[in-house]
Amino acid sequence: MEWRASESSPPIDKLVLHPNFCEILASKLGEIRMAVEELQSIIKRCQILEEQDFKEEDFGLFQLAGQRCIEEGHTDQLLEIIQNEKNKVIIKNMGWNLVGPVVRCLLCKDKEDSKRKVYFLIFDLLVKLCNPKELLLGLLELIEEPSGKQISQSILLLLQPLQTEQIQMDDYGLCQCCKALIEFTKPFVEEVIDNKENSLENEKLKDELLKFCFKSLKCPLLTAQFLEQSEEGGNDPFRYFASEIIGFLSAIGHPFPKMIFNHGRKKRTWNYLEFEEEEDKQLADSMASLAYLVFVQGIHIDQLPMVLSPLYLLQFNMGHIEVFLQRTEESVISKGLELLENSLLRIEDNSLLYQYLEIKSFLTVPQGLVKVMTLCPIETLRKKSLAMLQLYINKLDSQGKYTLFRCLLNTSNHSGVEAFIIQNIKNQIDMSLKRTRNNKWFTGPQLISLLDLVLFLPEGAETDLLQNSDRIMASLNLLRYLVIKDNENDNQTGLWTELGNIENNFLKPLHIGLNMSKAHYEAEIKNSQEAQKSKDLCSITVGGEEIPNMPPEMQLKVLHSALFTFDLIESVLARVEELIEIKTKSTSEENTGIK
Repeated sequence: MEWRASESSPPIDKLVLHPNFCEILASKLGEIRMAVEELQSIIKRCQILEEQDFKEEDFGLFQLAGQRCIEEGHTDQLLEIIQNEKNKVIIKNMGWNLVGPVVRCLLCKDKEDSKRKVYFLIFDLLVKLCNPKELLLGLLELIEEPSGKQISQSILLLLQPLQTEQIQMDDYGLCQCCKALIEFTKPFVEEVIDNKENSLENEKLKDELLKFCFKSLKCPLLTAQFLEQSEEGGNDPFRYFASEIIGFLSAIGHPFPKMIFNHGRKKRTWNYLEFEEEEDKQLADSMASLAYLVFVQGIHIDQLPMVLSPLYLLQFNMGHIEVFLQRTEESVISKGLELLENSLLRIEDNSLLYQYLEIKSFLTVPQGLVKVMTLCPIETLRKKSLAMLQLYINKLDSQGKYTLFRCLLNTSNHSGVEAFIIQNIKNQIDMSLKRTRNNKWFTGPQLISLLDLVLFLPEGAETDLLQNSDRIMASLNLLRYLVIKDNENDNQTGLWTELGNIENNFLKPLHIGLNMSKAHYEAEIKNSQEAQKSKDLCSITVGGEEIPNMPPEMQLKVLHSALFTFDLIESVLARVEELIEIKTKSTSEENTGIK
């Protein structure tokens, strides 16, 4: 033990030691040895094991022993253990458990400066050496823990490790490779810039650089996930890579506005470089990626001419959006939806003329949205697609809406989507009836032509009512609305002229179908109840599909749910027929003068 004398310190011979000083000192030294030796013992045992052979017990013992070393101040010994190269694998897998105790010590103001320096060293080493995924979760938990004044201290302490997580989790070194590629390519770009002669050699170099930029736009930038645009996002390695690639294009004589607006032409040629059919297909992905980087991420967007109208930009972006929605990767579909939203939000409602639907992509994009809505396994993308389809509908003029509704009713083949379209038709009729001047597309003969696609059963009375329940309910609600809102004498919608056809093609077959379906499911319930008594497993048919080996109690729930759906349809159907009878009777009485 080292003593330091000072003017205020008493002479050594005057110091009075605690009578049990030696005993206490020995005890303390024993505790230090116990905590450190316990940790070393655990580490020694784990050093001979393979990484996959670590047990939960090892993790728990390591955490307890390490935490004791931290809490009791044995920081120098702990630092030596962490720095030891032999313990690298152990620290990687188990060390993240020590981050919490170290951070709590760092936040404690009572710690000596010398101790705090060691804690900082330990914390820094743990951040560098530990498993990134486990470490990230641990850091996020630590940010949620503190309260009061410690909140800001914790955030300031942990923000830097959180910011560097993306780089640390770059398992395959992709971000580093992107940066290295840029540095490698820069001298060749500078050579093209400096060489003013259009020599064959220089043209070949431009050719290779252009192909390199196209390939980079597709891989990795087409599927790359970008950080949010913020101060932190400024360090996004993919954003840096994208910015440099777009800069290269301009430097070698191919500014991106010209390239984006070239998309969609039958033959793409950039002076000396022509693309074969397969390369042309690959190029579509690259151009879509470029459009996303410019319009959504805002990279080099200041190079775009300010005079371009939102409708003009939408026209060119629709082709790129179509490319995105044809892919199946989550990140790619998400980019297509973002680009569509970015393009549509610039346009006023009801201003997109129906003539635009003559352009192929203006019909294939909403059909692509329907595919994402119905087939994509990711809920957030399905919801986003639904929102984008509604936004797209809102931007179309009346004839455009009418044309799109007909298209989607004929092509979607999905009850939920058809119900969504029917609800939109109802909204358009409602707006038309409230105006002093009727909209010809949602009243009279044009509307009747549209209703022919709505108020019918695809297979008559044999239609699977359970599978088509969403569409049928939407159709009945639309019909109920029309009966209430449009009087027979006014007949603005043309409903009353076509009522006979509606009854024959929709209401009567629906009655027959309901009776057949209810009888079928009641019989299935009876069979299921008998199976429940005998404790047997059996199969049932729901929505045209056989569900095998279902426990009887579960079968009954499914069957009763189906019957409830049929009862709901039947109640709305009865109400519609009741309203029709009331309206026709009232009109008949008015016409004959009976009150």
